This record gives sequence, structure tokens and C-alpha cells, in this order.
Amino acid sequence: MSSFRRWLPPLALVVLSVTWGYTWVLAKQGLVYAPPFAFAAERCVGGALALLLALKLMGRPIRLVAPGLTLAIGLTQVAGFMALQTWALVEGGPGKTAVLIFTMPIWTLLMAWPILGERIRGQQWLAALSTLTGLLLIIEPWDMHSSLFSKFLGVMAAICWATGTILVKRLRSQHQVDLLALTSWQMLIGAVPLIILAALVPERATDWSGSYIGILVFMSVASTALCWWLWIYILDRVPAWEASLSVLGTPVVAILSSRLTFGEAFKSLEVAGIVLIGSGLALLSLIGWAASRRNPVKRPLATVD
Repeated sequence: MSSFRRWLPPLALVVLSVTWGYTWVLAKQGLVYAPPFAFAAERCVGGALALLLALKLMGRPIRLVAPGLTLAIGLTQVAGFMALQTWALVEGGPGKTAVLIFTMPIWTLLMAWPILGERIRGQQWLAALSTLTGLLLIIEPWDMHSSLFSKFLGVMAAICWATGTILVKRLRSQHQVDLLALTSWQMLIGAVPLIILAALVPERATDWSGSYIGILVFMSVASTALCWWLWIYILDRVPAWEASLSVLGTPVVAILSSRLTFGEAFKSLEVAGIVLIGSGLALLSLIGWAASRRNPVKRPLATVD
């Protein structure tokens, strides 16, 4: 039994990467049935309800901590991220969009310096350079015939996610907070501007077919409630650098799934860019591993570093 339990965190990491990775393909398919802003709002409402139900079933407190910061997190990490991510998927492929958005750790690293005073040191600069060079190769700003707008939206979604991550770090430095409860509140708060946006922007009506309802249920229950619970489970049992490997696994699954489902193709420069981005994120994980070996600390329950 002890041997089986030792394999549970890696198994949870695999399930998390596969589920979140395949979610990008489902999101692209969901846009067949719903316009982007309505789809983002419906996903957000479904995710919030699933998370609140999970909190209730787990007997965890549903308490709002730091309303001001939680509002800012909901507006950036949920409303801004969801709207831009879904909009980027309208014209962009799921695999390429996932790669652009999962540059988030590098934007977090760069933004944490002026905002949190966390200086970039040594090999972190190499990781940032590798990722940003890869980003440049994928975006190809010199090619005016490529779909720059979709790529721009993907990068802006990553920056929104990074902003929310920094705000979460600031909140956690000032307050004790249950990550699952925080996620539920930010989902609820973030759903409000998305609902307003969907109501104000002229869009076609959502096709509430069985296929679309199935996609929404999967995204709400599996991609949101289950995966956030798995994320908390993993963080409680492995170092943050090891958990961050899911950041690498998710876009890989998204690329493979999109290739098999939609036949999404990548040019040579884009492949080189993906390799450079993956190398930069892997280097960040290795730096975290080295730091954890030098300065072992007890990991707090349900936190994200």
C-alpha cells in the first residue's frame, strides 16, 4: 500500500496534464456551438458551481478572504484570461494557443521583479531569454501575412494569468487562505464581467445541444473542480518545481491532441520556438529543484509557489 501511495502524486500529475491539455481541443470544439464571450461566461459559471459543490462535499470553509485582492484576481486571472484565451481560439489552433499561454511562468518571473521585489538571478535570465526567443519565433512579427491578432490575444491571456498569479502570491503573503475557496470566489467574481460582456456584444445564440452540454460538464467538473483538487493534492506532496512540470505536460498534450483532432500543422520556425519555450520552462523547474535541495523547507497545505 505504501508503494502504491508513493505513485499517487506522479499519477495525479499525469491525469492533470492530460485533462488540462485535452481541454484546449474541447474548447475549440465548444466554439462550434457557442460564440466566444458566451462560451467563456458559461464555462466560468459552470466551473464556479462545480468548485462550490466540491467545497461543500469536502467540508471545507467557503469564506471570502481579502475581498479587494480577490476581486482583482477574479478580474485578471478569470475574466481577462478566459475572454482573451477563448477569443484567441476562435482563429488560432489549440496547440499553438496553449504554447503561447503557457509562457505564463516567464511573464510571472519578469513581473514579480518590479511588483514583488523578487529579483531575476543567474540562470533565470537564460530561461527567460530562451522562452522569449521561442515566443518570437512562434509569433513571427516580421511575417505580416500570419495571424498576428490571434497570437497577440494568446500572449495577453498569458500576461493576465501571470498578473493573477502575482496577486495570489501577494494575497498569500498577507492572509491565510484556502486555495480551493479562493479559486471558487475568483471564478464567481470573474463570471460577472463575462456575463455582462456576453450580453452586450452582439453574438449568435448558444446551441444547447447534447454535445455542447457534454463539453461544458467536462470542463466544469473535470477541467475545473477535479483538476484544481488534483493540483492542491500534488502541491501538498511534492515540491513546487516538480508540480510545475505539469506546465510542460499540458501544452504537449494540447499540441498532440490538436494535431490528431484538427490536423494542426506547425512550421519549422514554430517547432523551434516550441522547443525553446519548453527548454526555458524546464530550466525554471530545474532551478527550482536546485533551490529546494539547497534550502529544504516544509511545504504548507494547499499553496502555490
